[in-house]
Amino acid sequence: MRVISSLKKLATVVVCIVPVVGIGTVVAAEQEYSGEEIVSHCEYKNPGADQTSVLSIVLIDKDGNQRKNEYRRLWKFYQGEKDVVDKMVLYTQFPPDAKGTGFMRWGFTSESKKQADQWLYLPQLRKIRRVSVRDPGDSFLGSDLSYGDIDDRPVGADTHKYKGIEKHSGVEFYVVESTPIDIRDQYSKRISWYAKTDSWEGCSRFKTEYFDRQGLLLKVAQLVWQRVGDAWIWDRVLVENVQTRHRSVFQVTDVTVDVGLKDKEFTERALKKGLK
Repeated sequence: MRVISSLKKLATVVVCIVPVVGIGTVVAAEQEYSGEEIVSHCEYKNPGADQTSVLSIVLIDKDGNQRKNEYRRLWKFYQGEKDVVDKMVLYTQFPPDAKGTGFMRWGFTSESKKQADQWLYLPQLRKIRRVSVRDPGDSFLGSDLSYGDIDDRPVGADTHKYKGIEKHSGVEFYVVESTPIDIRDQYSKRISWYAKTDSWEGCSRFKTEYFDRQGLLLKVAQLVWQRVGDAWIWDRVLVENVQTRHRSVFQVTDVTVDVGLKDKEFTERALKKGLK
């Protein structure tokens, strides 16, 4: 099931690895909502209580050379209980020489000021190592998304300016410019496009442009979502670093939601044991 069929058609072209381009011109429009309202309703969607899925990431360099990694993913939402937002485990399925490698991440609320806890299990050594994240701008699994991009980010971490409505192929988008309050942030600003639908329930983020600290466009992400029950999960995401011409394509398949994952699935013991 897809969020909006026209968005799916548009994103299918994007994920076929064509250059990332603008999707239209912002149209001056009477402001219906504030930027903060749009972000509050459209950015934060219901992920379900937990999820299992297969996550594949294809990395493509500027010369078109590709490298694929595939993981079995377990994820559970903790809603800030004891400062924990979520827990995730990735078990490598491809390439074959990395099969059995496990990665676990516990994400914490921004209010806790805690860095995420991470562990890596290397089957060849039969050892688990703690993996530290020194900078939110560090690459997530070698991709063009950073750890900061996937971390919990409260609405109040930015000022959100509504820029108008942009139309493309019959689809309307709210355009919002978000500027970090913390000047040390990895980006100077982000501009996001959110699908304008009949209700907030159907509104979701379609595209984000990220600008570096010098104010230059750094990368562009385009997203397609899938619905599983009431939960929203990535379907396909293309991220392109326009400065290096490196791209990352994320695809999420074989999704199940609200399966009742136990806390014991997100422990060092489980990581070492691997999938049953």
